[in-house]
Amino acid sequence: MVEGRIFSGMQPSGRLHLGNYFGALANWVRLQDEYPCIYAIVDVHSLTTMQGEETKQIQPNVFEMAVDWLAAGLDPERSIIFVQSHVPEVLTLHALLSMSTPLGWLLRVPTFKEKVRQMGEDEEHVSYGLVGYPVLQAADVILYKADKVPVGKDQVPHIEIMREIARRFNRLYGDTFPEPEPLLTETPTILGTDGANKMSKSLDNHIELSASEEQTTKRVRGMVTDPQRVRLTDPGRPEVCNVFSMHKLFNPDQVDEIYRLCTTAGIGCVDDKAQLAEGINDYLRDFRERRTELAANPERVREMLAEGAQRAQAIARETIAEVYQRVGLR
Repeated sequence: MVEGRIFSGMQPSGRLHLGNYFGALANWVRLQDEYPCIYAIVDVHSLTTMQGEETKQIQPNVFEMAVDWLAAGLDPERSIIFVQSHVPEVLTLHALLSMSTPLGWLLRVPTFKEKVRQMGEDEEHVSYGLVGYPVLQAADVILYKADKVPVGKDQVPHIEIMREIARRFNRLYGDTFPEPEPLLTETPTILGTDGANKMSKSLDNHIELSASEEQTTKRVRGMVTDPQRVRLTDPGRPEVCNVFSMHKLFNPDQVDEIYRLCTTAGIGCVDDKAQLAEGINDYLRDFRERRTELAANPERVREMLAEGAQRAQAIARETIAEVYQRVGLR
């Protein structure tokens, strides 16, 4: 084990897709061999954008995500896996950190501006929780004295504001928290079935990990390929075809042959997609079997999450006791 502690989390959105897997989850599974890891389903964050009747989806989404995590290989024996709200100390730390975090920092966060734009709101009408999202995110990590957060390059600014929040608290009250560092990870960019945008549920261009073989094949059949290849006899351009880019992940041993056949019009897009669908289904077969077993035993899944929450809370309580003493509340 490498010295240090990993923390990462995902907002519960239900069943995961290939983009989620290759963008984060597969790396999390690998990191278990190197670091002590803490992984949280951050359900409280959902309340920044979900309100009223929408919140009824949070608990089903938490369960579906947990099953995907476990089926993918996150191991509750090696990692702490839990639901954010099951350790309420994070809300206490969020409140205390908000007392020392300047509002100007939060208003300048680029993702805040983008979320406001997506919601179609003006800044005067968004919730405090949305403005304070980075403070809760920092609390998620430093509550457990985690010092590394696995991210891609585009997420480094999120880690920098965590570092600033921890640094300011330490300067005001004494050395309490490590400043989290980004653990940069190279992840393949997974475009959606439209071939133009990142895979996303909101764009309906995704392929779920837990989809049936038939559903997966149907999704792959609808994938956009080389727009300039009109006839079967036209040579293809694999370098601009998203189907070919996914062959690299799911049919790596066949990539050279697929490239040759595509560029010489030796294979049509229909057959090419059929080969990709077969590769995806083969790749996910074991995952889907494990997932079916887990989903059939929901009580066991909830027990594993509860055990993870107990382990997380043991760390969290020590941190909160220290913070209370630092700020003069105890």
